[in-house]
Amino acid sequence: MNPITAILQQQPLIILDGALATELERRGCDLRDPLWSAKVLLENPALIRQIHADYFAAGADVAITASYQATFAGFAARGLDASQAADLMRLAVQLAIEARDKFWADPRNRVGRVRPLVAASVGPYGAFLHDGSEYRGDYGLSIDDLMAFHRPRMALLATAGADLLACETLPCLAEAQALATLLREFPTTYAWFSFSARNGTEISHGEPIAACAAAFDDHPQLVALGINCTPPAHIAALIRAAHSATSKPIVVYPNSGEAWDGASATWSGVATCDDFALQAGAWHAAGAQLIGGCCRTTPQHIAAMRGLVALN
Repeated sequence: MNPITAILQQQPLIILDGALATELERRGCDLRDPLWSAKVLLENPALIRQIHADYFAAGADVAITASYQATFAGFAARGLDASQAADLMRLAVQLAIEARDKFWADPRNRVGRVRPLVAASVGPYGAFLHDGSEYRGDYGLSIDDLMAFHRPRMALLATAGADLLACETLPCLAEAQALATLLREFPTTYAWFSFSARNGTEISHGEPIAACAAAFDDHPQLVALGINCTPPAHIAALIRAAHSATSKPIVVYPNSGEAWDGASATWSGVATCDDFALQAGAWHAAGAQLIGGCCRTTPQHIAAMRGLVALN
């Protein structure tokens, strides 16, 4: 049985963690770097482990690893060889596992909880480019090209000890098709796919989210389909559209609700934890069964969500 189904047989909602990169920034890290959060694997891995621990303590049932922007090509550009890059990707998974195992070792943390999962993040090709194209999907690459890029990292992460893969912030159907085909090369590995979206019906590249959900409804290794790194205002409509086209659980982890200004590289607006938790209740009612947060969400957002959205 896949690990998501196993939990959903015990409770109707799985709480994911919140942001990693913006939480690292909030705690003083400078991520102005092509490696983004993966930079901290080199500089301060203990802080990554602590953030995972804080999310588990806040109520998260799943930790997503610091491997989103960790690629062999990206580390090579930093002067690291393939062996060093592989060690860092394994470290990303190990940090989350260590935080989970320490949390679960305390009997007090087991009351009313399921044993948390670790999902190894697989970011899109555009994350490696570090040019914003993960929100456009205009790569100009074939499905075979995308498979060739993703294969080495997927092969490593599939054997690094995580419970499943989180293939996330996918901007286009072609990249998801590449990952879905590639996943079959690792038949004991499960994954979820989550897309970035530009409105309430379309993913970033323009394909309807319903078409994307339908395309993978019969893939036996996909445990959930949905949306992340998208404004909360679009999420309810996206859930309904995806839910109409697939029988798989719907996963959503939107941004906090603040707006990103790419020109000034700043966030603006106000988004409270309580407001986010209230919206999470509406997303659950609309059909989402895995809910967490992406950019600018914090352990406080996850605690507010767990406190408000009943797991019964």
